Amino acid sequence: QVQLAESGGTSVQAGGSLRLSCVMSGAIDGLRCMGWFRQVPGKEREGVAHIYTSYIDYDDPRFSISQNIAKNAVYLEMTRLTPEDTAMYYCAAQLCRSYDDYLYWRTSRQWSYWGQGTRVTVSS
Repeated sequence: QVQLAESGGTSVQAGGSLRLSCVMSGAIDGLRCMGWFRQVPGKEREGVAHIYTSYIDYDDPRFSISQNIAKNAVYLEMTRLTPEDTAMYYCAAQLCRSYDDYLYWRTSRQWSYWGQGTRVTVSS
């Protein structure tokens, strides 16, 4: 059974940086797309960054995603945080067997496997 465990969420002052980690256990073959999403109460979950092999994407240049395949881990580096970044951050995994799969799933929120989330609070 696939399990994702996030860590690293905490309270931080505006302008600060954080590194979130996600470790996946019980990985199955083809589970190659990894992503970070975030959600605030009353709003839809939104994608933050995604990665598939050497392909990465993120809308906000303050954020970057990386992975350690040997450790089944994916990371989210966040810099210059603002109070608007306050949210629950989730790690997700999705079966991807091609770049075309990645292009599809990077625009979707309906990923198959999710962690429990780690909370990030940014104070002004």
